[in-house]
Amino acid sequence: MMVWGIIGVVMVVLAAGAVALGQWRWQRVTTTFRASMRAACHPLSVSTYDPREIEALPPPVKRYFEAVLQEGQAMIASVRFSQRGRFRTDENKDIWQPFQATQFATMHPPGFDWDAQIRMAPGVDVWVRDAYALGAGSLRASILGVFTVADQRDTVASARGELMRYLAEAVWYPTALLPSQGVRWESIDDSSARATLCDGATTVTLEFRFGTDGFVAAVWAASRPQSATESAPWLCRISGYEQRAGMRVPGHGEVEWELPSGPAPYFQGHMTDIDYEFAAR
Repeated sequence: MMVWGIIGVVMVVLAAGAVALGQWRWQRVTTTFRASMRAACHPLSVSTYDPREIEALPPPVKRYFEAVLQEGQAMIASVRFSQRGRFRTDENKDIWQPFQATQFATMHPPGFDWDAQIRMAPGVDVWVRDAYALGAGSLRASILGVFTVADQRDTVASARGELMRYLAEAVWYPTALLPSQGVRWESIDDSSARATLCDGATTVTLEFRFGTDGFVAAVWAASRPQSATESAPWLCRISGYEQRAGMRVPGHGEVEWELPSGPAPYFQGHMTDIDYEFAAR
């Protein structure tokens, strides 16, 4: 019995060591990946916002920039923010798990790295990295940083899907939505407009829907990749605008797929911290 007890202790120690090593490796990859994103950045051609650049934009887009930016606002070069919320991993079950995450995003070139921990059970987290950098999209998930359960990368679909996410989330770094930063706007009606962004071989278009207060209330894609072979309409709801570094940005976001069977929400998150790095003047 003593031998089996010793073996049990050894197994527990080894398992704990494997988890610690997996988490250390995961964090090292995050640090290295974000450093490579920062190293790839190049200076912005425009350092501050000039309202004259929005004069010819569709009316709801012009009202949006007037609501969230002030003249002379420094252009955002990169941003790091933290989130908390809940995540639904199975569209067939109304079960939500809490998560916490950090995200780093760059503007030139466009890119982001979302590093999240989703609590699946007491003491069991799934670590998720969702990213777009240097023209490539990727998604990796691992239980406790040890057992890989998803690994998608370097496909046309992943690049398109992740660049769509980047563009939708630009409401958190609003100077990136300006024409001078590469976004082309087209009118739909008095409360919506299309935004198009090109990065290398990938071009994406999203529909931005604006509220009566001028803020973006929702972002919609007619078709966003779910996998290499499947896609579906995709909707982001945005709310809770607040003052951050002289700008108005949302505090809350919700995301869902629009499936034939009905809406399939999977993300509800709140911003807990935002740290901007601005272009040198």
